[in-house]
This record gives sequence, C-alpha cells and structure tokens, in this order.
Amino acid sequence: MDENAYEVVVIGGGAAGLSAGLILGRSRRRTLVVDAGEPRNAPSAHMQGYLSRDGMSPAEFLAAGRRELQEYGVEVRPGEVTEAAADGEGFVLGLADGTSLTARRLVVATGLVDELPEIEGLAERWGRDVLHCPYCHGWEVRDRAFGVIAGATMPAHQALMVSHWSPDVTLFLNGAEVTEEDARLLAAAGVTTVEGSVEAVVTEDDRLTGVRLADGRTVGREVVFAAATRLVTRDGVLRRLGAELYETPFGSFVKVDDTGRTSVPGVWAAGNVTGPTEQVVNAAGAGYRAGTVINAELLMGDLAARADGLPR
Repeated sequence: MDENAYEVVVIGGGAAGLSAGLILGRSRRRTLVVDAGEPRNAPSAHMQGYLSRDGMSPAEFLAAGRRELQEYGVEVRPGEVTEAAADGEGFVLGLADGTSLTARRLVVATGLVDELPEIEGLAERWGRDVLHCPYCHGWEVRDRAFGVIAGATMPAHQALMVSHWSPDVTLFLNGAEVTEEDARLLAAAGVTTVEGSVEAVVTEDDRLTGVRLADGRTVGREVVFAAATRLVTRDGVLRRLGAELYETPFGSFVKVDDTGRTSVPGVWAAGNVTGPTEQVVNAAGAGYRAGTVINAELLMGDLAARADGLPR
C-alpha cells in the first residue's frame, strides 16, 4: 500500500476539519488531516456556545480532538498544502515540505484570517479585550464600558448588537456615516456616538483603558468591539481546483450546497472558508455532515462498481 495514498485528505485541522476526520475515521476510511496550525480563534483564551465544551480553551479543544482521531487511525500531519490538482477520479496534493499525496476525496477546512483596521494597539489586544463577536465574548464582558469601532459596512450594526450586553456603549464612527434610521436605533439603544478618526487603543498594566482619537481626545473604555476590515479566506487550494466562490461585503467564500459539496466534483468545504458566521459548533457540525456524505458516496460508488463486475 502506498503510504501517501488516502481515501480522504482533510486540509485544515480546526473544528471543521477534525470533525470531518473523526466521522471518516469511524467510517473506516483511510484519512489524513493536514494542519498548518493557524486556527482563527487561537488568540482567544476560551470559546463559548459549544454545548458541554463552553469555556474550554481553543488549544485544549483541538488537542482533545486530535486524541480522539488517533483512536480511529486518522493521521494528523503538520504542514501546508501548496499544490492541488484533479487526477482522474481523485486528486494529487503537494505539501510545502515536498511530500506528494493522493486522495479520492478532499475536505477543505482552512478557515480565514481577520484583517483588522490599522489602529495602533488593536492587533495586540485581539481576542483579549478587543473583540468582534458578542455571542463569543459578550457574557464574559457584560456590563462593562464598551467601545465599538465602526466598520465601513453596516457601521451601526455591531454597536446595536452589543448594547444588549451592556448599557454603556460608545460608537466611534471613525469616518463612517450612519443613516437617519440607524441614528434613531442607536438613540433608542442608548448608544453614544463619537466622531473623528480613531488613532489607538490605550492600555495600562496590560488592560485596555480607552480609545484615543486623532485629535488627541481619549475616551475611557474597558472593552472594544471591532469588525475586521476584511475577512480573508484561506482559499488557495479551492482556487487552484477551480471551485466557485461568492462575494460578500466581508470577503469572498466558497460556494457549497447543504452538505458542504463544492462546485468541484469530489471536493467538500466546511467552516469559515464557506461563510463569515460559522462559529466552532457550526463548523464542527458542517465537518461531520461532509464526512458522512463522503463516506456514503464512496461506499455506494464502490458497491456499484463491484456489482457491475458480477455476472448478470
């Protein structure tokens, strides 16, 4: 047996990829997970909203997932897929270290990268007291003084959303403009708006204390919510294979059906590479679903080929 020939290669070892690997391993499929080790939620100390795993650190969650995959013979290999091409009814992959792999089916779960506004100190506090998702972090910072840095798209939306978690919310417009209707909603939510460009987030003793504007003003805040300037999907493999993408105001994502199947036969995608709102629990579910469909397709295809060889 060729040690580099697999029934399924999963590209990406986050929640979606590991979940796909788990069900494929349980389905007795020779499966490899190739993981570049760059999960989107790595800066966060904990993850929330995953039933029975609420509050677990992302690193602990992934380590537990890898241990579970080992029980079913699924290999998790560190590395990056740099080449991908269809080859007959399967695929040939090239890794950055020069290794060549073959697979009958692929699952792409490579996620995305948050490109943040170019504001001093913002990236350093990302995932700590600079946040983006109230469902992920709102409970933990509830009732504190929130600042929201408006994004170019839907500038009032995030401030309106987080107002449910704190009565003290300030929206820094940072050059954006809100509609008359949004202004009415912000007033109804008790959100204060501040005009002017944001220059930096201010910290003291390793905690965020305020937002500094370009005119020198500093507004005291304890937590800042900031939407990414753009969500950049790690879609290089999908582009090489010619998968269909779709554009949103937040970035481009791969188009999939309800099972995660892409426009390329034999290729599935799961997690944030398919859309901006896939939380950990959603990504894990998508990976599981893709794994079950892939196993069924391989099984039925192999049985049909076997049946064709039987005497009639």
